[in-house]
Amino acid sequence: MELRTLRYFVAVAEELHFGRAAARLHMSQPPLSRAIKRLEHETGAPLFDRSPSGVALTPVGTVLLDEARAVLDRADQARVRVAAAAGHATLTVGILGDGGDPDAARLARAYRRRHPHVEVRVRNTDLTDPTCGLRAGTVDVALTRGPFDETGLTVRVLRADPVGALLRADDPLARRTGLALGELAGRDWFRFPEGTDPLWRSYWNGGQERRGPVVRAVQECRQAVLWNGTVGMTPLGHDPGEGLTVVPLTDMPPSRVVVAWRAGDTDPLVRSFVRAAVAVHRE
Repeated sequence: MELRTLRYFVAVAEELHFGRAAARLHMSQPPLSRAIKRLEHETGAPLFDRSPSGVALTPVGTVLLDEARAVLDRADQARVRVAAAAGHATLTVGILGDGGDPDAARLARAYRRRHPHVEVRVRNTDLTDPTCGLRAGTVDVALTRGPFDETGLTVRVLRADPVGALLRADDPLARRTGLALGELAGRDWFRFPEGTDPLWRSYWNGGQERRGPVVRAVQECRQAVLWNGTVGMTPLGHDPGEGLTVVPLTDMPPSRVVVAWRAGDTDPLVRSFVRAAVAVHRE
């Protein structure tokens, strides 16, 4: 079994859809389907049950998925060890905001266990660049949130967090157990600067044009609310800070936590980081 074919198989097994897997692999669907057919011929058994709505793993496919992930991980670890021995094992990770996500700390521990000799450089970025420097080429991989323009990037969703309205604790709405966006109409919102990714700006403004102070960092958002009574959105479960509270928004889709990297990047350090991120969030 070729490593490339195993990567194709894992993509289909994780997406459970040939079209999405082909898009993720940046290839057309026919050669992907042919590669999976050849792999099924090689294994002597179907790996997927196919239907118009998608595909499902067969028992044989489930076994192969575990084995394929282990083989690919070992192959990338070997490449990383060789790079480390040659003095080239450096990975730059972009992290959106203040980097306080507990899953990021778990990922750091998991990646360190896998690759103790890799130098990981972390670049915390403000909220005006949801790609964390990927497009500018200042980072190799990003832990961030969607939505944003994914052109030229590969993006894997790790988690979906419900969001809420960030309010001052003495705000009359702060005592509510839930709010709809319409109940915040007419209020000043914190906003991101002109030139910020339009998909990103639209989501965090609740899909509407807003007026209010322009912010660039998490702490600036909190201070705008604390000092001016501005409102805005934030993921639930984040500590809003003293004097602030978060009320769930009942009509907003969740915020997606994602790992992103440049399309076509074959760096084993990046691939291993992505697999570690997926594994940590799967746990």
